[in-house]
Amino acid sequence: MQTWPYVLNNEATAGLNGQLACMLRACIISSNPSGALMEREEKTIFQEHLKRAGLKRTTQRDLILDVFLDTEGHVSSEDLYSIIKAKDPSVGFTTVYRTLKLLKECGLARELEFHDGRMLYEHDYKHTHHDHLICTECGALIEFYSEQIERLQDEIAKRYKFKSFHHSHRIFGICADCQKAQKGDHRKARATSK
Repeated sequence: MQTWPYVLNNEATAGLNGQLACMLRACIISSNPSGALMEREEKTIFQEHLKRAGLKRTTQRDLILDVFLDTEGHVSSEDLYSIIKAKDPSVGFTTVYRTLKLLKECGLARELEFHDGRMLYEHDYKHTHHDHLICTECGALIEFYSEQIERLQDEIAKRYKFKSFHHSHRIFGICADCQKAQKGDHRKARATSK
């Protein structure tokens, strides 16, 4: 089986602001030996979930799934809607929001509450567990994994005879860049006051 990167070019991201365009990523699409594109595993999972839920597969849901899968990092329903609206103006915000919920239900997306209360979504299927550092100044999200934290959480659950299924560890604070900016602002203020 061959793979090659499918890169969203300037034409595909035309009309999007810089931040949204930066969220788009190169994804790997597989082909069979004849060169015809094969369907991504995530599409099959989503279609099976729709059938189980008694819902129809629609071109709008397919587009939302494709755009979500082609985004990297964390995206809000509003950000995803902006990207999709640029591709198909007939798709409504409610359709995007409900489809994100369906993606979460079938294990393709994970929700993360941002520091300002907004929900962000990230890929969940076949993605390794990680936790988040969230800057309350600029909104930067830093993903990290710590074997020590994971082990400690397991020990605590065992101590309390608690059967855990999932956890979300978020640390809120100020990133290094914002700390530098604050120090620079303090220096400027002191220099001005002298």
